[in-house]
Amino acid sequence: MVKILHHRLLLKSFMFLFVCTAMGFAAQAQTLSDRVSDKAGRKMRLGFKLDPGVSMMRPQDDGVERNSGRFYFSYGVLADFFLDDQGNYALASGLQVSAMGSVLKYEMGKGLSAFRNSPSEYDLRLTYIEVPFTLKLKTDTESGIGIWGQFGGFAGFPVRARANVISGLQRFDKQDVLRDVNRLNAGMIIGGGIEYPLTETLTGVVGFNYQNGFIDVTRNSKWDDGRVNMNNFILRLGVYF
Repeated sequence: MVKILHHRLLLKSFMFLFVCTAMGFAAQAQTLSDRVSDKAGRKMRLGFKLDPGVSMMRPQDDGVERNSGRFYFSYGVLADFFLDDQGNYALASGLQVSAMGSVLKYEMGKGLSAFRNSPSEYDLRLTYIEVPFTLKLKTDTESGIGIWGQFGGFAGFPVRARANVISGLQRFDKQDVLRDVNRLNAGMIIGGGIEYPLTETLTGVVGFNYQNGFIDVTRNSKWDDGRVNMNNFILRLGVYF
């Protein structure tokens, strides 16, 4: 008799646990379904991002070499303009402030005219206002995590350019070289990552982007250094609202 009662109690406990678990999964699925339904049909969404990374200027002519890269940091607004009701295809853009640079070593006779009498090292620190424009593709998994990839380009406009210069045995700090860099930087963006719902209205995004600059950063007429491109390796950290 005791064994029968124990067996029935154990069976009821398992049934109760199963029902609670099923209700939990159903509630989670309903929440995800409601969330997707609420966002379906939206034309755009906005977000904010903070992107750390590494920037490296790449000289392509003799007489100039890169000694080291610099820390890259960018912050700004994200904007996705959806091309379908499900949000799987979008034109991704925004507005961002990006700091980047490198340490370049120039042989005697190259670089800015004030420092050409001896080999010189330039610690360049550049700040750009940038506008990215990419085609973004995204798919959602059953767990609610979105997987995205993007490809496109960007345009950047320098707003600040400083250089710490070591020439001969002298050091010249915070030299303003804004007039000595090109007024436009543009290139390619390729990247990918994941999105994860944090709350009913907040979505976190993590990913990796690579920016390959196509335009010479330094003005050749000022530096006599051929082509110097900017490449950035970027960790995307952001949220969408």
